[in-house]
Amino acid sequence: MELAMAAEELKTVVNRLRRAQGQIAGVIKMIEEGRDCEDVVTQLAAASRALDKAGFAIIATGLQPCLTDADLAADGDRERMRARLEKLFLSLA
Repeated sequence: MELAMAAEELKTVVNRLRRAQGQIAGVIKMIEEGRDCEDVVTQLAAASRALDKAGFAIIATGLQPCLTDADLAADGDRERMRARLEKLFLSLA
């Protein structure tokens, strides 16, 4: 399944990933500086949420063509497509 996203959707996902990248760099710096555990975990959770949102956006964007393909496919192909989509979502859970 090829990733095809509109420019605005792609920009949003890339921004989320950049935010997560900055948050992860912040977590590393906090750990190296011996910062408070609660602060580190809070920042790590924020980075995790940013990554999850980016992943869900990528999957959701790909759903429409996938489901269209599944609707046109034979029953066995439709079931395989459903299983692939389920696996993608579960990989982010």
